[in-house]
Amino acid sequence: MTELLQNVLNSDEKKHLQQLIADLRHQEKRYLLRNDILTAFSTYCKNHNKPEHFYNASHLGRLIYYTQEIILEKGSLCLIVRPKIALQEIYRLTDDLKCEPMTVKQLLDERDLLVNRFHPEEGDLLELDFGPFYDYSPTIRDPKNIGKGVQFLNRFLSSKLFEDSRQWLQALYKFLSLHSYNNQQLLINDKIQSCQHLSDQVKQALTFLNSRPDNEHYEKLRFDLQAMGFEPGWGNTAGRVRETLGLLDELIDSPDHQTLEAFLTRIPMIFRIVLVSPHGWFGQEEVLGRPDTGGQVVYVLDQARSLEQQMEEDIKLAGLDVLGVGPKVIILTRLIPNNDGTRSNQRLEKVYDTANAWILRVPFREFNPKIAHNWISRFEIWPYLETYAIDAEKELLAEFEGRPDLIVGNYSDGNLVAFLLARRLKVTQCIIAHALEKSKYLFSNLYWQDLEDKYHFSLQFTADLLAMNAANFVISSTYQEIVGTPDSVGQYESYKCFTMPELYHVVNGVELFSPKFNVVPPGVNESVYFPYTRIEERNESDRARLEAMLFTQEDPAHIFGKLEDPNKRPIFSMARLDRIKNLTGLAECFGKSQELQERCNLILVAGKLRVEESGDNEERDEIIKLYRIIEEYNLHGKIRWLGVRLPKGESGEIYRVIADRQGIFVQPALFEAFGLTILEAMISGLPTFATQFGGPLEIIQDKFNGFYINPTLLEETADKILAFVTECDRNPKYWQEISQRGIERVYSTYTWKIHSTKLLSLAKIYGFWNFTSQENREDLLRYVESLFYLLYKPRAQQLLEQHMHR
Repeated sequence: MTELLQNVLNSDEKKHLQQLIADLRHQEKRYLLRNDILTAFSTYCKNHNKPEHFYNASHLGRLIYYTQEIILEKGSLCLIVRPKIALQEIYRLTDDLKCEPMTVKQLLDERDLLVNRFHPEEGDLLELDFGPFYDYSPTIRDPKNIGKGVQFLNRFLSSKLFEDSRQWLQALYKFLSLHSYNNQQLLINDKIQSCQHLSDQVKQALTFLNSRPDNEHYEKLRFDLQAMGFEPGWGNTAGRVRETLGLLDELIDSPDHQTLEAFLTRIPMIFRIVLVSPHGWFGQEEVLGRPDTGGQVVYVLDQARSLEQQMEEDIKLAGLDVLGVGPKVIILTRLIPNNDGTRSNQRLEKVYDTANAWILRVPFREFNPKIAHNWISRFEIWPYLETYAIDAEKELLAEFEGRPDLIVGNYSDGNLVAFLLARRLKVTQCIIAHALEKSKYLFSNLYWQDLEDKYHFSLQFTADLLAMNAANFVISSTYQEIVGTPDSVGQYESYKCFTMPELYHVVNGVELFSPKFNVVPPGVNESVYFPYTRIEERNESDRARLEAMLFTQEDPAHIFGKLEDPNKRPIFSMARLDRIKNLTGLAECFGKSQELQERCNLILVAGKLRVEESGDNEERDEIIKLYRIIEEYNLHGKIRWLGVRLPKGESGEIYRVIADRQGIFVQPALFEAFGLTILEAMISGLPTFATQFGGPLEIIQDKFNGFYINPTLLEETADKILAFVTECDRNPKYWQEISQRGIERVYSTYTWKIHSTKLLSLAKIYGFWNFTSQENREDLLRYVESLFYLLYKPRAQQLLEQHMHR
């Protein structure tokens, strides 16, 4: 039994626990989440005149703090306690305080019973358990090291080199002999016949290189090195080749994890990368702000540019550029015939500011042209993905004239396609969730049947499970995305165990301590987003035009609202109009504060202005809601709502125009996996207020370079903004202090150079790990495939049948 519960039951506080349980039974709710539990305990403390320390410091207070869920049953209750990050304990506690541990299966049955979906007389439900497949693989022990998988993996691999040097050196020798580019052998040739011979030849090559000047070009050494068994790829100068072979020599004689990482990251093995992002309107112009089209598009385009630049740099350092070796990046998305003024109907489009990065659009098969020729919601896309992967494979092989070296999935649909492609092509696979919908929609798994017609979560959550287990490695933007915080569950952690009533039980859906998880935050495009103070880099005509558009221009077709006083401090936000982004919540927060309205204007850049212009149900609901809030709080003259889609360059200047007027940026999402707009605002110099739910907790240091808000507490949020505005009025330097710290935070931690260097390093190390552990992974991949064909595919075909009749 957890110490938290034991301490209560062994003390006088157990009577308070009993009273609290009695109070809970007078509520209507039978299923309480953490906020409900904390609120109920706070009410209990007030009603029973408990001192403040009892709520925070008593044994019962500590137990309540770490309790994630309570399910009230007849005569007992179920407690889900999370005493540590990534650790969950389950107990049944009777009304007379007898306690017994519960299994995961019992918990899932209990949840099914809660929604009247428990049918034991009809037999057991399918259980999904990925746990046994991780029994033979290394696992991290300390939760603090989750998200640092590659560091752990390097230590594990180097220890294996020590333990069984012959076997692992043989694997290393075979790995080095695999590498080629367009039939040009790299690294070692057949003159080196064994791992022992490799060791001898490395020492011979080092002796030769020690006599050559560091800056001597590789071409002058090439034929001598080839005679010893070494092909191009070790370096572009004698000094660089000597350093790389020196690392290999050290790795053979006395391996350690730093040497292994340094060596593998120098090996030229990544030249062709696929970034998979099927849903939405993927393009470079006229797409942002459309349904399902926002931060992910910006992320993938910037990532493509940065990866190409980093691969070019690596290729040059490896001495391969003179042989005509060059990188190629393909963004794989869907071709939409009815393109609505975008370029989404063009098969191939070059990515701006790149030499060889492309958007490749592959259409969905025409099961029903009325559906397949148009934009399809990310919630409806599932029936098309398997055949899409088959068709995309052919296109990719043609474009690359061979196989890619790395496939990176994006979001649930892209991650599933990445799995299908990587399995067929036998290449390293990485996934990036961006946002797992299961965390965003409360009780979405428990009530999946009620939500299925609109969201099809049975397909999405199944796809997530398959992709995250099949991936060689997982990139998250933050630590909390994986395992949350001490008081909140992480996005990936929410897949550890859950029920899909009457469909399946997940008893172990993901191994959170697997070294496949790595935190690699994205960056911002520094050519577009930069501080407002860099006047010489700003276009004065753009600045003046955007300033008029934001504050004074009258354009009823695209702008709602005329400001009574355009000179008031602007509160600014820019996002899609959907429920989770919560711009309507920000408008209501502004409406509830008369003082905020007197001192500031609210400026929103968001979606469409009219219901009839939107094809997305959620966006239409939010448009109606925003108009209602404007009327209810009489915000006329105090709010501007711009229903415009901005080119990327102009979106950067808009932040700077707001900063010119010492405005602030508010990101009020109910949940935000990371928050690229937060980085964009901060690097532009805007003091930023961002949701405390999700990734912003790791970007912003509260009250130092930005501020946390709880977007569900409207009055509290308004008070925080007002306090900042008041302090700025009192101390004119305060705005600039927060602004400068925000700029410094982004430049020190969130650049695409840092991101792409780390991603390519991970791809190389996991590529080596994938090669050396192929046999161990095959049983897991077979299990994943079985679930795809037995669970996912039949449900996808059912949805396709519905589409055929639309």
